[in-house]
Amino acid sequence: MVHDLNGFDGVKAGGQARLRVENATICYEKRTISEALSVEIRDGTFTAIIGPNGCGKSTLLRSLARVLRPSVGEVVLDGKDISSYRSKEVARRLGLLPQSSLAPDGIRVADLVARGRAPYQSLFQQWRKSDEDAVSVALEATGLKSLSDRLVDELSGGQRQRVWVAMLLAQDTPIMLLDEPTTFLDIAHQYELMELFRDFHDRGKTIVAVLHDLNQAARYADQLIVMREGEVVTSGEPADVITPDLMERVFGLRCLVIPDPVTHTPSVVPLDPRNPRSPG
Repeated sequence: MVHDLNGFDGVKAGGQARLRVENATICYEKRTISEALSVEIRDGTFTAIIGPNGCGKSTLLRSLARVLRPSVGEVVLDGKDISSYRSKEVARRLGLLPQSSLAPDGIRVADLVARGRAPYQSLFQQWRKSDEDAVSVALEATGLKSLSDRLVDELSGGQRQRVWVAMLLAQDTPIMLLDEPTTFLDIAHQYELMELFRDFHDRGKTIVAVLHDLNQAARYADQLIVMREGEVVTSGEPADVITPDLMERVFGLRCLVIPDPVTHTPSVVPLDPRNPRSPG
């Protein structure tokens, strides 16, 4: 699929951290998930957050999106505590694709995508041509132009996920936060969606994604944040981070790490636990 992103005006930046967590204690449902947590998201990067289930990946992402507020410390966006901004100001700077979303009954694709323009609407500034253009670009980029009049309820799971991505794209934020975006999709749709995110990144979007698939994370992200038990174990480029030692230490997985034959990025190959003579 070819994605037309000519409507984007993003340009990759020099790597300054527009978004960061500083010495934060983050709780979820009265349970402390992370303490003294500090993370920087460099501008213009594609960052994947990886780690075992329940290690705090999604909690960190929700804090970056201001869905959760640290009880200690702060999340800083463009030099200010993110809690000091009005909601619409935050929504013009960053957008969140949550793990699961429910569309209103009877809503059409174009109408749902148009809701991404809500941060730009007010009593005195209603729908404009720039809003129409943003929706059109988002539909085109996600391959949904021909489905724009269809009911969201009638679409396949992969198509529905692309509708939510299009709504996020129409929001037109420089930072996109993605919480397990490929969950419940078959493998073909997973890679189609990851290629779409790579297109966005190539056009200047800063992307932060919680991912379970280590090989997808290594293939598409240029920065990894590895978490365990609410802490950041390490971070850096995939080639430096994805090692057999780290996989065993963080995931309890004995494996080989070999170059992906297509992309030459690190690829994790689990060893056979039934064969003690397995290499490694």
